[in-house]
Amino acid sequence: MSSLAGATRRLGRSWLRPSTWQLRTRLVLVAMALLVAICGIVGLVSYASMDLFLNRQLDEQLKSSSQRAADFGRPPSGSDSGRPDPLEARGQGAGTLNARILGGTVSSAGILADDGTRQSLSDADNQVLVGLEPSAGPVSRKLSTGNYRLVAVQTPIGDVIITGLPLTEKEGTLGSLVWTTVFVSLGGLILIGLAGTVVIRHTMKPLEELSNVATKVSQLPLDAGEVGLAVRVPAKAAQAGTEVGNVGFALNKMLDNVSNALEARQKSETKVRQFVADASHELRTPLTAIRGYTELMKMTETFSEQGEQSLKRVESQSKRMTALVEDLLLLARLDEGRPLNITNVDVTQLVVETLSDEKVMAPDHHWKLQLPDEPVTVRADSARLHQVLVNLLANARKHTPAGTTVVAGVGHSADGSVVITVTDDGLGISPEFQDRIFARFARADASRSVNQDTASTTGAVREGSSGLGLSIVEAIMQAHGGSVEVTSRPGRTEFALRLPAPAVVI
Repeated sequence: MSSLAGATRRLGRSWLRPSTWQLRTRLVLVAMALLVAICGIVGLVSYASMDLFLNRQLDEQLKSSSQRAADFGRPPSGSDSGRPDPLEARGQGAGTLNARILGGTVSSAGILADDGTRQSLSDADNQVLVGLEPSAGPVSRKLSTGNYRLVAVQTPIGDVIITGLPLTEKEGTLGSLVWTTVFVSLGGLILIGLAGTVVIRHTMKPLEELSNVATKVSQLPLDAGEVGLAVRVPAKAAQAGTEVGNVGFALNKMLDNVSNALEARQKSETKVRQFVADASHELRTPLTAIRGYTELMKMTETFSEQGEQSLKRVESQSKRMTALVEDLLLLARLDEGRPLNITNVDVTQLVVETLSDEKVMAPDHHWKLQLPDEPVTVRADSARLHQVLVNLLANARKHTPAGTTVVAGVGHSADGSVVITVTDDGLGISPEFQDRIFARFARADASRSVNQDTASTTGAVREGSSGLGLSIVEAIMQAHGGSVEVTSRPGRTEFALRLPAPAVVI
């Protein structure tokens, strides 16, 4: 429930940011917004035009009714007595209002009902009628019985005849116009929204195909190995001439170029690896001969002190070259994907034995273990996994001063995979070197290396490095389907080896 609520909140927040909307959503919303604006403008213009037309029509009727009421209400022979009631004039329709005002007061007023009777007005209505100016023309006023269009006409004898027609019919017509406009606009919005969604989705489909192709390419392992870049934009979405077609065509041309570059890179890498493998293999024989003749000379010949030192130097360098050749051959085999000798390996026992060997070689370091209560078993190549541990522990020994604490641990991650860690509290690795630490022949003299001043005060012995040790570690872990990670800061450096969850041992 909490994850669902969180997803709902994230979705709500994304809708509040138009920049996160999909393009088709924006297009549909923009089209509907324009349609709403157009419908609103058309509705306002129609309402204003209809209101003006109905007012003119009503004013014409009001003028006729006012003329009849004024003519009927004029006293005969100009006499001031016996003034007829203008409401009794012929031709007045139901709902017509007539009133006579004498001396600023209403002498008679009423509304003609549907049955021909007179409907009286309230005092408030009379006050509204008294306030009308004869020269003002037709005006609209609100009375107790409803809204009326009123006009006041002054007769030659000085009284004022007021005539009014109800606005009910006009308001009903305008109301019908408003509701008709609203319903028609809503129907149009719904139809345009549905049709626009279909049309825009169909129009945007080539862009979705481009996005799918780009996504597939982004998920391909293009950084190493032989890569088959066969993904292309479909021909229907890569026809030059349209905006989308031009993008698809350009993307296909770019993929062709990238594919050719990857093929050329792979051929070059293959040649280099083959040369390294062949050269390393050929170097093994002369290196073995050099070491053999060196040992033979030590046993059969007598040398001066300087000669013995030179001979020892030749022997140490031949051993170093032999180790380098073996590392290159191992990397070549791993690159070729040669199968490993997979067996059940007790990781805890392997870590204990490897750490014990390093402890003998560097007693001036503090070596510690962090192991679980129960043995941890994985499916792995024992020799190669031992080589990984030797490389990591040897690095911790070589590149940290005396007194450094090195901890080897074994545990499980949340997904059940086995994690082997090698941690030290040495100087740390520079951030610039961490990005390329697993590259072949990558070395940083200042990184985790003891300088001359430190070596003289701590007694640490600086050892050379070929720059292949961590490359071998990464290659072996990848061959096992695992990974290696490094995190480092001054005072704490940790290498974490992750192996797939162990299978059940039968």
